[in-house]
Amino acid sequence: MAESHAQNHDYHLVDPSPWPFIGSVSALALAIGAVTAMHEMTSYLSMLPGLIGVIYTMYAWWVDVIKEANSGHHTRVVQLHLRYGMILFIASEVMFFVAWFWAFFDASLFAGEVQQVARVEHTGGHWPPTGIEVFDPWHLPLLNTLILLTSGTTVTWAHHALLHNDREGLKWGLVLTVLLGALFTAVQAYEYVHAAFGFSGNIYGATFFMATGFHGFHVLVGTIFLMVCLLRAIKGDFTPEQHFGFEAAAWYWHFVDVVWLFLFFCIYIWGSAGAVVH
Repeated sequence: MAESHAQNHDYHLVDPSPWPFIGSVSALALAIGAVTAMHEMTSYLSMLPGLIGVIYTMYAWWVDVIKEANSGHHTRVVQLHLRYGMILFIASEVMFFVAWFWAFFDASLFAGEVQQVARVEHTGGHWPPTGIEVFDPWHLPLLNTLILLTSGTTVTWAHHALLHNDREGLKWGLVLTVLLGALFTAVQAYEYVHAAFGFSGNIYGATFFMATGFHGFHVLVGTIFLMVCLLRAIKGDFTPEQHFGFEAAAWYWHFVDVVWLFLFFCIYIWGSAGAVVH
């Protein structure tokens, strides 16, 4: 009887889980709380239950996935499919940023379209719009570029250390990457505080803060991702043969690096050319 139920394939049939349902309900509660708060029907505290539910679902669901991996359920085939899933997730993130780049280029490349009177009024007929004092791209933005590129090298160091079973190299590489990620966020926050333009009232500020702000959010998420990997590395998780959690975090971090290079060139350098520097 036991032999008839033995697993003779490389796939993992997951056990029934409450987290998809709980996560969906929590996301719905978060969305409703955000909409009602934005319409000033409630305070932003109405988002708290949904937010707590989403965060707890993420934590508990990933704990279950780690238990599955440690129990030997993540065979080579399962790990391959997890990698496919991460690739598709990053592809969806690429399209997410394409939307912000599209908005920026639409506003900047066609700022002088005379038939679009409203656009000319908002931009003064050229880009950057009249009256906008931009950031010096060779000051804090360049510093943040160097910080993020350096963090890409440290996470690669950690990955190579893991492949060679160098536990100390793995830990120190992750420590440096997390510190550099936190430093990037701090520098960007300082930059935002000292911006000479706001989010509302002008198309330049709207496109600038949406593109760079969402990238900053991704840096924050990636830093948390890597902090979890660091804690797991200290705990003794990950082996040279099985470390998809770390590999996914490293892929995500490199994606954040590449997006920033496009942002730095397109928005900070090309998009600010000829404007008054604040």
